[in-house]
Amino acid sequence: MKILFFGDIMGRSGRDGLAKHLPDLKARLKPDVVIVNGENAAAGFGLTVKMARELFALGIDCLTTGNHIWGQKELVGTIDQEPKILRPLNYPDGTPGRGFYAHRLANGKTILIVNVMARLFMEPVVDDPFVVMEKLLTQYRLGQNAQAIFVDFHGEASSEKMAFGHVFDGRVSGIVGTHTHIPTADDQILPRGTAYQSDAGMCGDYDSVIGMKKELSIWKFTRKIPGERMSPAEGEATVCGVLITTDEATGLATGIESIRVGGRLRQTR
Repeated sequence: MKILFFGDIMGRSGRDGLAKHLPDLKARLKPDVVIVNGENAAAGFGLTVKMARELFALGIDCLTTGNHIWGQKELVGTIDQEPKILRPLNYPDGTPGRGFYAHRLANGKTILIVNVMARLFMEPVVDDPFVVMEKLLTQYRLGQNAQAIFVDFHGEASSEKMAFGHVFDGRVSGIVGTHTHIPTADDQILPRGTAYQSDAGMCGDYDSVIGMKKELSIWKFTRKIPGERMSPAEGEATVCGVLITTDEATGLATGIESIRVGGRLRQTR
């Protein structure tokens, strides 16, 4: 199975970048499933249902999120009707939405897509990501009732992400981090067969401070007084993600490759 995953969509630049590059990437890479983190799609904070449906129309199969899931309040009342929009699995019981989606492919195989959020340096502080993932894996077994399992682990600290990767190595197909908006160079297959990368990076303008207009961010750090509300940079996006290939029999990874297309960063593929 080929799993194509892209990091956080950052505002209009990120949405336009995906719309521009995704058709060609799909034609060349021929993924079985396309997953994107959409939590910053709406002006850097959250996701609207309208935007989500426009992204699905591009051929995206599932949207993950993170700490900005409720940045657009409309999603609180509508997410239960949108099973392909995930919020982190470890939000408390009773929170609207769900943290996983069992996507059935045309060939009858199933990939379980999971969205989990870290706790170190993160707000809000949610339930233990290790505990909730362990519980979910009592219901889904790689190579049995799920031919692949992919996890978007949304978090700040690379140490927490790497620990999570090693704990679940061999039990899921791939674990890729989001949230920092900076693509890391540690794409690898862990010893027991799980593809891993600490952060996929963002789909957004890198002439910025993690996707936000650099002037506003610089003011925040140097002046220490309130300024304008942060807003996304509007230049050409670099579309950042990974392609994971899995073994058809075991569901474990046989390859992982970083993707960077368009914009300012060094290009891949």
